[in-house]
Amino acid sequence: MKTSSTIILVAIAAAALGAYGYSLLAADKLAHTEHGEHAEHSEHKKPNDRVEQDEHGADRIRISDVKLAAAGVVLAEAASATLTDTLAFNGILRANQEAVVQVTPRFPGLAKSIQKRIGDKVGKDDLLAAIESNQSLTVYELKAPIAGTIIERQISLGEYASEQKPAFVVADLSTIWVDLSIYRQDLRRVRLNDEVLIDPDDGRGEIKGTISYMAPIGSSETQTALARVVLPNPDGRLRPGLFVTARLILAARNVAVAVRRSAIQTLENKTIVFVREDGDKIEARPVELGDSDPRHVEIKAGLAAGEHYVAENSFVVKAEMGKGEAEHD
Repeated sequence: MKTSSTIILVAIAAAALGAYGYSLLAADKLAHTEHGEHAEHSEHKKPNDRVEQDEHGADRIRISDVKLAAAGVVLAEAASATLTDTLAFNGILRANQEAVVQVTPRFPGLAKSIQKRIGDKVGKDDLLAAIESNQSLTVYELKAPIAGTIIERQISLGEYASEQKPAFVVADLSTIWVDLSIYRQDLRRVRLNDEVLIDPDDGRGEIKGTISYMAPIGSSETQTALARVVLPNPDGRLRPGLFVTARLILAARNVAVAVRRSAIQTLENKTIVFVREDGDKIEARPVELGDSDPRHVEIKAGLAAGEHYVAENSFVVKAEMGKGEAEHD
């Protein structure tokens, strides 16, 4: 009898402890649940890089200038522009052949001294080398016939100098030839004195020039004809041997608002431009496009002159906005 009473008391105690443990577990689970909901709620309230919508339903994302700069994003100001109808050509820079002189020894002999090397600038009558004549064994001077730059040297100290080949080539590089290749289907549209924009692709912008010569014959290998532009080169920016591109202006039209072509993106089947707003926001602004040229696109509606937009690397902002929408969902 005593044993039965003991068993009953133990069972009652175990039941009470079990109920107490269950209540502790339930409270702990509730605390964890509330903590998780609070953390999730806080995360959703995080303001940075979260997509929101303005009063017109356009998507916006918060992103700092520091983050934009780190991603290589470039902002520009929407403004008026001149759209041009152009023909594009490839070309090469050449020394002005009317200002290139080959300096050849008068008499064969040994080079006793060399005063100049390739790249040196010389004035007219500057000493280039001293040659000991084989005939008279006297030393005579080889001088620069024009002012310019040494672009070739084919003589070395102690070497035999022949009157059959030039020892130096001096070029006046203050003007440069730009030789353009014109395909035959475009020849009828190219005329002397046409305005051409030359791009040396050095980050310093285009150079305006005019066509001063067109070759009367073409090349059988390339099926092109040569057109030439002569450009001033006072600071040595243009270097013979380098390739360039050129645009022949056929027509021009002014538009009130234009952006760079690289600014145009498509988002949710809408043509948009990313516009800077309120200092730290980028808006995906739907726009209506007009005419365009290789560099700019006219904006007929959706963007005003003076507003700042993402001009370069706009795909980076598009990717950030996509990430923000995924997190928001």
